Formats: sequence, structure tokens, C-alpha cells
Amino acid sequence: MELTYRTESGYRLPNLDVPEAPKVGKYGMLRRSFLANHRHGICTGMLLTGELNAHLEKIDREATEMVERLTAQMARKQGVTEEVKASDQMKWVGLMNNIQAAAEEAALAEVVYAD
Repeated sequence: MELTYRTESGYRLPNLDVPEAPKVGKYGMLRRSFLANHRHGICTGMLLTGELNAHLEKIDREATEMVERLTAQMARKQGVTEEVKASDQMKWVGLMNNIQAAAEEAALAEVVYAD
């Protein structure tokens, strides 16, 4: 990395750019928290090499895709269809909430909190 400097009030200050904040969602933030609290060395190493943001974005994307895929598969397997939604909305909401929670639990265990 090539550093350039500017002079302000008699001081030479480096021209530093702040990297753009990663675009991570819920699962990326959970992964960052997990690494910071339970895998501090790995987190620090990734931060120093500049790999952390890309890693968090990847984990967030993988977990989101897994939750969506599992939710659709489980809903099909359990027969939660648009017909159920049309006939009994509260039943459909309850079933979908349970399916969503199960899919998210699997994604957290397999993607976010995995070593």
C-alpha cells in the first residue's frame, strides 16, 4: 500500500481512505459477534489481512440462501400451501413461523456458528 501525505498546519498527515462498511445482514453480524467472542485470534487475523468483510458477506449470503431453501423444502414437505393460506391464515402463519424457525436454527448451526 502506497501512502501519500498532505500538509496541514505544519503537520504531514497521511491521506487515508476509510474502507466502505461491509453490506452484511443479520447472519453476517452474528458471525462477526461469534468470531469476536469465541475465535478472537481468527477474527483479528482476518481483520488485519482485510479478509473479514468478504468473509462476513459470504456467510450472510450462504445462511440467507440456506434459510430460504430449507423453508421452501419444509413447507412443501409439510403441505403448507397457498390453499392452506387461503382457508386458514392463522394456521398457515403458525406453520410458516415454525418452519422458518427450524430453517434458521439449522443455518445458524451449520453456517454461522461452524468452525
